[in-house]
Amino acid sequence: MAKFIPQKPKPIQLTQEKYDQSKKEHLELTKERKEILVRLQTAREMGDLSENGAYTAAKFELRSTDRQLRHLDRLIRWGKVVKSQKNDTASFDSHVTLDNGQKQFKYHLVSGFESDPSKGKLSVYSPLGKAIIGKSINAQVQINTPNGNTTYKILKIE
Repeated sequence: MAKFIPQKPKPIQLTQEKYDQSKKEHLELTKERKEILVRLQTAREMGDLSENGAYTAAKFELRSTDRQLRHLDRLIRWGKVVKSQKNDTASFDSHVTLDNGQKQFKYHLVSGFESDPSKGKLSVYSPLGKAIIGKSINAQVQINTPNGNTTYKILKIE
């Protein structure tokens, strides 16, 4: 029988901001977890657990907190801070201004773990992110969207 040897995961690209935020959030959740354990113990001491709403709620909250802590542990352990190369080509951690002929968009190119288009954070793995990476100022990129093809011109890269 072949022996299973787990492989080391690939590093997770993160901005310095996301890495610092993850460490801070992990610290806060660790403190909060201790408080949840106290509430769980108090609820457990109330007696019958089958009809104890406080106990059920505390267990649910503990599971949720533990799940968030595991996610943050993974980000912190395997996260690799990648600095922007600060040149004229779009890369991870670049701030890019695009124009589609009707409107201008400003995006910060980040990993999938920290993307949030509503906050101007665009994943480098998204269709638009993939199209922008490696392009320079004044380059045009074309994206196939549900509304048809859209062409963007790169106006600025910071």
